[in-house]
Parts: sequence; structure tokens; C-alpha cells
Amino acid sequence: MTNEPPKTNGADPLSFAYWVPNVSGGLVVSKIPQRTDWNLAYNVKLAQIAEASGFDYALSQIRFIGSYGAEYQHESTTFSTALLASTTRLKVIAAILPGPWHPHVIAKLGATADQLFEGRWAINVVSGWFAGEFEALGLPWLAHDERYKRSREFIEVVKGIWTEDNFNYEGEFYKAKDFTLKPKPVQRPHPEIFQGGNSRAAQENAGAVSDWYFMNGNTPDGHRKQIQNVQAIAASHGRHVKFAVNSFVIARETEEEAQAVLASIIDQADPEAVNAFGGAVKEAGQASPEGQGMWANSGFKDLVQYNDGFKTNLIGTPRQIAERIVALKDIGVDLVLCAFLHFQEEVAFFGERVLPLVREFEEARSRARAA
Repeated sequence: MTNEPPKTNGADPLSFAYWVPNVSGGLVVSKIPQRTDWNLAYNVKLAQIAEASGFDYALSQIRFIGSYGAEYQHESTTFSTALLASTTRLKVIAAILPGPWHPHVIAKLGATADQLFEGRWAINVVSGWFAGEFEALGLPWLAHDERYKRSREFIEVVKGIWTEDNFNYEGEFYKAKDFTLKPKPVQRPHPEIFQGGNSRAAQENAGAVSDWYFMNGNTPDGHRKQIQNVQAIAASHGRHVKFAVNSFVIARETEEEAQAVLASIIDQADPEAVNAFGGAVKEAGQASPEGQGMWANSGFKDLVQYNDGFKTNLIGTPRQIAERIVALKDIGVDLVLCAFLHFQEEVAFFGERVLPLVREFEEARSRARAA
């Protein structure tokens, strides 16, 4: 099984992923009532609904301690395997945090999961934004660019172990000596590696070593600039990277109804939790040398959704949302990562009402290119 990101020309269908709510509080820092739960039974049913609705991936979250409205959390790799065991097609992306996690351990764990679940394991390497978490774990909180340097080494080691026998590595953070992993993963050359971040260091990592680059919510121009930057870096390494964008989807029969739901989420936001979260992530984002890391320019409304998902503006009728999704594809987006207020029913609604329109619009564009 191969996953090497192909060079696309816009003809390939968009992929879709959803955030796994394995952390309490849903995907908004708000006290609005939500029909979303962080327990296993809810998430198994959600994964099965998502798979039946046409979603390709699920992304689990990583938290080691409670924070900012997310007081309870299941560990991402273990939870991901439970979802894989309950589905047949869905790929699950497990969030991994270098520092607490060691690359050799993740390489072994990931190879086993990929073998057991026939090539459906992937990882999202996050470099860390929560200093309090590292302090609680008794681990050093590195400077911004040092965290990304560690993540780059982490990815290089994992890829090396997954693809080579007698692997050797000598880095600042990680080392390997004549290390051979058997069995290796099913996927070739290796399970997909996702990575996010807005800073120059994050983009350098994506262009040099990652398969996918996750982008926070943004305007179309903002996304276009990030894509162009990372594409140029990847080209300098003789590589191609695929792009994923975060969004919070509110699909309703009318635009007025969708906007009313957004207003209710914001109106019932937890100011203390939002401001505390904002302080932590802005400190992390603005710590990049250029001051343009994740959340560096996010306001209160943006921070109510953890990864600026409102900015992507997938809020409105099914047709409006489908049109905006295809516009994202036009600028180079390959995957749309979706969060919802009431996950199970809204994932099903998205599959019934939005995805068919996306495929219809994609087909129309394909016919137009061929004419």
C-alpha cells in the first residue's frame, strides 16, 4: 500500500476528515449545550457514521492534562486504535507530541497498528503550545524554533525506522544505532505524517519532511500564501506536500439559521477559559522569531474554536458551504478538516447534504477542464 503524496492538478477528489472529540467540552470553548460526548461509545458510533457518510480520516486530539474547558481527555494513540477496530475504511490520525513521546516508541506502536488495521494508521506531529503541560510533566519547555527542530528530528527518526534496516541517526535530540524494526508498517513508503503550524519554522518542516501540512482556519488569501510558501520550500527539497485546512462547519437549511448558531456559540463562550487559552497559545505563537506562529493574530471570537475554525467560513446552507469548499480546492487545498457542534447528527447531515454537492461541483470542473 502506497501513500506517497502525488502531484495533483485539482482533478483528484477532495478528502475529508473530522476532529475526534476524545477530549471533553467539544471543539468550542463555550457553555452552549452540545450533543457531543468524549466517551468511547459515542466516538465509535461517530466513526461509523463518518465512514458511512464519506469521510476519509479522523484526527484524534492530544492532551495530557485538563485545560481551558477540556477537563477530561483520552490518550490519542490508544483511542485511535479503538476507532480503527470499529471501522473498515476510515484512516485515523493519532496526534503525537515530541517530548512526552519518543520517536522509536511511536515507530513501533505505529507499525503494529498499521499491521493490525491494514494500513489505516497515520500521525499528526504537534510541536506543542501548552507550556503548563510540559511543566506538569517535568519536561523542559523549549524555545519556539527549538520545538520545531525537535519535531523535525522526530519525523526523520520515525521515517528512518519505518523505511530502513540498521537505521542510524545522530541528532541533537534523538539518536539511533543500528536499529531495525520488524515488521514494518503495511503502508509504503510509510504511514502518512501530518504536521501543522503557521510559523516559518513550521513551514520549513512541512516542506522538508512532512507529507501533509495542516493549516488553521484563515481567509482564502491567507491559506493561499501559506500553500505557496510551503510549496516553494518543498520544491527546493524535490518534494511535494499536500494541504489540509481546519474548519468549524455549521450547515443549516438557511444562512440565517447557521449564523444564529454561530452567534449563540460566541454569546455563550466561557470568557475565562477563552482568555486563558488565548494567553497560552498567543505566547506560543508570538514566540516565533517572526511573531507569526499559530494564533498570533487571533481575536476572542476566533479563539472560541481552538484552531480558528470560524475563519474558514464554512457556515451557511449546504450549497454555500460546498461552493466554499470547492473554492478551497481551487487554491490548492487537498483535505478539509471539520469540527461540529453536535458531531453525530451533523456529520451525517454533512454527508447527506454537503458532500454530494461538493462531488457535483468537482465533476463540473473536471468536465470544464476536459472541454
